[in-house]
Amino acid sequence: MVVTPLYAGLLGLWLLVLAMRVIHYRSATHIYLGDGGNPSLLRATRGQANFVEYVPLALLLFAILEMSRFSIYLLHALGITLVVARLLHGYAFAFTAEFKFGRFWGAILTFIVVAIEAVLCIYQSYRGHMVWFAT
Repeated sequence: MVVTPLYAGLLGLWLLVLAMRVIHYRSATHIYLGDGGNPSLLRATRGQANFVEYVPLALLLFAILEMSRFSIYLLHALGITLVVARLLHGYAFAFTAEFKFGRFWGAILTFIVVAIEAVLCIYQSYRGHMVWFAT
């Protein structure tokens, strides 16, 4: 595999940035559990949590597609889109008070990537079953 590690690495670095933002707010506010009603800390923790909720599945589906030898161009298109989506979404949550564009498009693009990956994985399974049944 050569494509999945690239996007996993890029997204892993962004997760560290989001985590550092949470650590910064926790240190500055002395709130070490929960959000203590602090809107900035809440936004930062939700930005990191949302990333952790969607990116692992997206990368798992991505790896399955790469192992199934889908087009490298398709994989890069999905990978770039996912990175842009998560940058927009994470920036909107962790670094701004109001950035509706980033939150909206980050979520929409993430959903599109996961939906395409899911459908392609189902297609790959179907294709594999048809080969298995033909033999």
